[in-house]
Amino acid sequence: MLFNQIIGQEHIKNHLQVSAENGRIPHAQLFVGKEGSGTLPMAIAYAQFLLCNSSENPEACAVKCNKLQHPDLHFAFPVTTNDVVKKHAVSNLFLENWRNFIASDPYGGLFNWLQFIGVENKQGNIGVDEAEAVVKKLQLKSFEGGFKVMIIWMAEKMNIAAANKLLKLIEEPPNKTVFILITENEEQIISTIKSRCQALHFPVLSENDISSALMEREKCSLPEASKIAQQAAGNYNNALHLLRNDGNDLVFEEWFVAWIRTAFKAKGNAAVVQQLIEWSETIARTGRETQKQFLEYCLQFFRNALLLNYKSDQLVFMETQTGFDLSKFAPFVHAGNIMDIEKELNDALYHIERNGSAKIILLDLSMKLTRFLHKKEEAV
Repeated sequence: MLFNQIIGQEHIKNHLQVSAENGRIPHAQLFVGKEGSGTLPMAIAYAQFLLCNSSENPEACAVKCNKLQHPDLHFAFPVTTNDVVKKHAVSNLFLENWRNFIASDPYGGLFNWLQFIGVENKQGNIGVDEAEAVVKKLQLKSFEGGFKVMIIWMAEKMNIAAANKLLKLIEEPPNKTVFILITENEEQIISTIKSRCQALHFPVLSENDISSALMEREKCSLPEASKIAQQAAGNYNNALHLLRNDGNDLVFEEWFVAWIRTAFKAKGNAAVVQQLIEWSETIARTGRETQKQFLEYCLQFFRNALLLNYKSDQLVFMETQTGFDLSKFAPFVHAGNIMDIEKELNDALYHIERNGSAKIILLDLSMKLTRFLHKKEEAV
């Protein structure tokens, strides 16, 4: 992958190229950016730049890098057991899947990756087995005598044991070894790892960058590309999702509408509370990644309702598919309850991420929502 294949982020491309050409190559870098901002494609392009610029045969090197088969390019990423890998899941056992995933969806997120390997009902992580594999790989000499690059994608999924295992290696790596850690949430990475990395923050993509990419890569018309770019909120993965009209949003909207309507009726009505219990049990039967995606969807729904309530229609990108009238719902989301709603949704995300009981977490969230929806906005 080449720098000119990366969408936008021109200042970051320039920084990485100029720094490398001047010999200023940090041994450990942390690429921080939200899903769909291009952190992983940029890391791969940077790795190829490092490996092939010093290669005796740049063309052969580029071919190997494009196929993600260069012997000095290594990856670690969240995995878990599936029908094929029954235990001790590590990245090496999923390399063929990984290459195919990057080839088809380089801007994809963790949920897309877990779907790709058929484990969307589980949470992927980077465990101590993975850390031991990384140590063994990097103890070997460079195959082509130049750099060795280790890309750790979704580094926040490293558990404490894995992070501690890699700490010394990241602090003092072998000669010409470069670590690129990629994260969507640097606060979840332990401070001892962060302090040893040079952080590079990626902004979300501009609407112009996304619309141009959609027209060039997906052959969209200008009106369609512009509309999707506005809705994508700086996330190219989300833009592709909107373009392909994936089915998840319809299911999520149905869950959300049923939840809101039931929660609104549940205040002081014990019979309706039973429906909230049943709703919580339904969502709890899905995988944790699906639950997390749904809660993120809920956050977006509430934020769009708030914008509509305060007459910022031009910023509202969500379009319902079930006939649910967002404009009628909007007055119930206001300055008096939005902070409480966002806090509880984010708390639910946090606890589900840490393997709390989804049924209890979602029911608790639902009971609180019944109060928030009836809360009046204070007069200014």
